[in-house]
This record gives sequence, C-alpha cells and structure tokens, in this order.
Amino acid sequence: MAAHYNVTDLLDISQWKLTPYQILAAGFAGLILVGAALLATPPASATGEALPFIDALFTATSAVCVTGLVVVDTGTRFSLFGQMVIILLIQAGGLGIMTMATLMALLMGKKINLRERLIIQEAMNQLTVAGVVRLTRYIIKVTLLIEFIAGTILAVRFYQDYGAKGIYFGYWHAVSSFCNAGFDLFGDFRSLTGYVDDLVVNLVIPTLIILGGIGFSVMADVWENRRFRDYSLHSKLVLTVTAFLIISGTVVIFVFEQDNPATLGPLSWDGKILASYFQSVSARTAGYNTIPIGGMGSAALLFLGILMFIGASPGSTGGGVKTTTAGLLAAAIWALIRGREDVEIFERSISKTTIYKAFALVFIAALLVIVVTMILCVSASAPFLNILFEVISAFGTVGLSTGITPDLTVTGKLWIILTMFAGRVGPITVALALALRQQKAMIRYPEGKVIIG
Repeated sequence: MAAHYNVTDLLDISQWKLTPYQILAAGFAGLILVGAALLATPPASATGEALPFIDALFTATSAVCVTGLVVVDTGTRFSLFGQMVIILLIQAGGLGIMTMATLMALLMGKKINLRERLIIQEAMNQLTVAGVVRLTRYIIKVTLLIEFIAGTILAVRFYQDYGAKGIYFGYWHAVSSFCNAGFDLFGDFRSLTGYVDDLVVNLVIPTLIILGGIGFSVMADVWENRRFRDYSLHSKLVLTVTAFLIISGTVVIFVFEQDNPATLGPLSWDGKILASYFQSVSARTAGYNTIPIGGMGSAALLFLGILMFIGASPGSTGGGVKTTTAGLLAAAIWALIRGREDVEIFERSISKTTIYKAFALVFIAALLVIVVTMILCVSASAPFLNILFEVISAFGTVGLSTGITPDLTVTGKLWIILTMFAGRVGPITVALALALRQQKAMIRYPEGKVIIG
C-alpha cells in the first residue's frame, strides 16, 4: 500500500533519516534546484527564450547562497516572474532554510519538537537550544520590518528616477541588501555605480548590509540591553570587529584609490569618502558596488579580498569565515606575542577548543580557495588576481567581481557554483562536525617537541 504524506509530515524533521548537517545541506541544495528549474523556463526570461540550465543553476545558487555573482544581467535578462523568483530565493537563502521551515510549521500550527529545535540551533549558530523558536519569530518580524522601512525610503528615492517602477526597485533592493545578496535590477551589470555620490542610497543600503551582517542575536542583544558593557561577549566581539573592519576598509580604499581616474579620482572629497565607506561595507558579503571593481588597483583588490574572506558574523545573512573567527585568531596571536597562556577578550578567557576550531576553519577555507583558484587558472583566461578575487567572492558569498563572471567556461561556472555552495553551507558544517567529534582520549602520549618558525 502506497504511503501518503501531507505537508505537515514533510515538515516533521524528526522523521527524516538524515544527520543535521545533511538536512541543512540538502535543504539548500533542494531550494537551488527548484529555483534553477523555474529560472530555466521561458516565462522567467525577458525575451521568452529559455535560459541555458547551467546559467539558471548559477543564478539560483548565487541567489540562495546570497552571493550576487551573475553570468547574465538580472535587470535585462529576466522577466518580472524571473526577478520575483530570484528575490524569493534571496529571502529564503538569507533567512536560512530552517527559519523558513519553522515559519511554515508555525503558520500551520505545528509544534516544534526537540530534535527540530536542535537543528534550528545549529543552523542559526546559537550556543543553546533555549529560545530558538522565539528567536525565529524575532528574525522574521525584524526582517520584514527593516526591509519595509528601508524599502519605503529607497522607493521614494528611486521613484524620482524611474517613476512607478522605482517603487518596485526600492523594495526589491531593500530585500537584496538586507540579505547581503548584491543582486540589482539597473541593467548592464552597473550595480549602483549611478548612485556613487547619492547620500540616501549610500547611507540606507550600507545600513541594511550592516544590520543583515551582524547577526540577529546581536541585534536582539543591542535592542534589549542598549549599553555596550551589558552586551554578551559574542555581541561585543562582533560589533568591535565589524567597526574595525569598516573603518580600516574605508581608510585603505580611500588611500589606494583616491587618485585612480577609473574609480575615486573624478569624485569630490565627500564623494571619495562616501564611496570608500560604501565599498568597505559592501565588500564584507554584500556585493554591491558604486565604483567599477575592475578599475581598482591591485593593492585595493587584494585588501577587498581579505575583507571578503572574513565576511559577516555568525547567525547573519552573510558568509565568509566570520568576524568572530577573525577576532579570535587576532586575540590568539596577540596572546602568543605577549607570552600569555590564555586567550582573553573583554575580561573573559576563550577555551583552547574554540581557538583550535577557528584555526581549522580558516585553514580549510583557505585551502578551498587555493584549490579552486588553481583549477580556474587552467580553465579561465583571466589575470591571476582577478581569478583569485572571483573565487574569494564566491566563497565569502559576496558577489563582487572584476567582470570575468559572464566569460567563465562551463567548467569554471560549475566550480564557482560549488564554491558558493560551500561558502554558504561549508563553514557551518565544518564547525558542527568539529564540535560534535570531541572525544576524551583514553590514553595520553608523552608530550613531544617540534621546532617551528
């Protein structure tokens, strides 16, 4: 007798014979395949001609992984239906598969059992299972509120340039910005270069990127406690590292690019500072640009690569190895320089296990970037730095590009697709795998000495 399943049964994760990591990875992969199938249909195309499946798959992966790298122009190649599919994929990918599944379950009145709460905890990078459903509700409410307010402001601004179409542009780009996706509808791969010195756009969109990138638990902590000294250690570290990266990024970009005629050179001093600030914020997983990335010098591109590799914060809509990882590694190195045995941050000691995980995560991420870069150097006819920049952008789910994405071969596209997927799912999976494989050794061997450095 055939088994019958309803939607509630499919949402019951406890019935799935998969590990938590497999559930998270399968959820993202399933959403990507559904999105690719929809984007490959004629109605999704502005011309009525179906998009090649490899390009549809690339676009769907970029949207779900909130990256922003594109092989075809979003504003001119896709119809209204195609653009709506993309923005829905961005919203689902930004909030996370488990958040969307929990929302559906809550709307249907289904109770969330313990196993499902554990998976939600892991998907959101939370330290405990307590309050994860409440956090999910908070995430959904805050996301919709922020996107509506910012979307309204942008809609008013874009209405001046595009009329009624500008209202659609406003809300669409608000979702894309808050989810750190970087997709745009302005056409011809221009991104936001037409608004390089526009005060409204250069303040609203970076604010959305920052809010989406610090993580929902940090936003909740800031809202509830208001004073820095009352924040959790996690929130303090996220906010400190984020502020440092934004300020240092702004300064470095300004210094290296202020006289570059292809980027900041033609702008006023106010415009130079505004553009430097925007690019510093956007480089950490958003992917929008107000200056031509391909016109930037090698030094600035390399520094942007570092920002992209670090990325956003845990539990956010962004990617990368995360700000907390960078902060912990910096603290560990500082402790080593000072000859201190313990790593201390804000008068708290960090366990050696956490430091080991941070080093392991960065090593695995760097290894992935190196391997994929080497492969693309064979298949892509582009300068090495441009290829490296593209791979880091894919891994960090950023979306910035020097312009080589549309010219990638099928092999190159597939490797970038895998890198985007690994960047969105991989660091989480690796961290969870390391966390759950702790075993107390039954035997301890004598300590050995190894010369390093």
